[in-house]
Amino acid sequence: MSIQWFPGHMHRARKQIAEAMPNIDIIIEVLDARLPYSSRNPLVEQLRGDKACIKVLNKADLADPEKTELWVEHFKQIENTDALALTAQNREAVLSLIDRCHALLPKRAEAKRQIRTMIMGIPNVGKSTLINVLAGRTVAKAGNLPALTRHPQQIKLSQGVVLSDTPGILWPKIEHQPSAYRLALGGAIRDTALDLLDVALFAAEFMASAYPSALTERYKVKEELMTDGEKTLAEIGRRRGCLVKGGKVDLYKAADVILSEIRQGTLGKLTFETPDLIEAETAVEESEQEGESTEDKN
Repeated sequence: MSIQWFPGHMHRARKQIAEAMPNIDIIIEVLDARLPYSSRNPLVEQLRGDKACIKVLNKADLADPEKTELWVEHFKQIENTDALALTAQNREAVLSLIDRCHALLPKRAEAKRQIRTMIMGIPNVGKSTLINVLAGRTVAKAGNLPALTRHPQQIKLSQGVVLSDTPGILWPKIEHQPSAYRLALGGAIRDTALDLLDVALFAAEFMASAYPSALTERYKVKEELMTDGEKTLAEIGRRRGCLVKGGKVDLYKAADVILSEIRQGTLGKLTFETPDLIEAETAVEESEQEGESTEDKN
């Protein structure tokens, strides 16, 4: 399965970013701390080349802190890359980005030359809120709908740092199936892009595997009943009274319950992926692709 969502304005945004990139010194990529891999945009790596990059794991207040630390250390292993986790509303943490820019390019800072940064991120990772905190005023419109920002703008920050804003863009195809579900779970993809029930079944199976105690505490579901996504979701629906005639569970109502509460943070601090999990999933995909390639040759 691949999700295709690349409206015209996103195509224009990609072109604008590519044209501006030669004049940029540092990329600030905003990620969702709950899904740092799935919320990164492959186009960033394609367009940045060898430019310095700061990975900002936003919404850290919603993420599992131990797993967030794993991701921060993972990103710091990448050459010419810094990383930190924060919540965009935390002004002190956000402003530390300016010092990190100077640390990445000390010679430019010592020469008192402007450090030209570009902030990038997919829709709904909190980029606009972060920009407003950095600027100390409202310069970017924040909202919860994907692709709200339309036109790039340059914003002068303190200590000689200039920030170029960009629209929140997705890439043409989301090939990695788990990432598509995780993006939908986090709200980066509109609910109309994937079947709501499919996303909820993915979420229920993930929660039963990674955070079963959260389901037990919130919905009183016993772990022995969490054998697969459908049974877990059905039990949640039963416990929440999502029933129709004959006592049958309305799985779509149950889906709305679990997805809403995951997104709101009601089920606790959750992280949907780890570096090891992504490595394992990627290895499986590569093996499957090699198998398909061999079959085609035969």
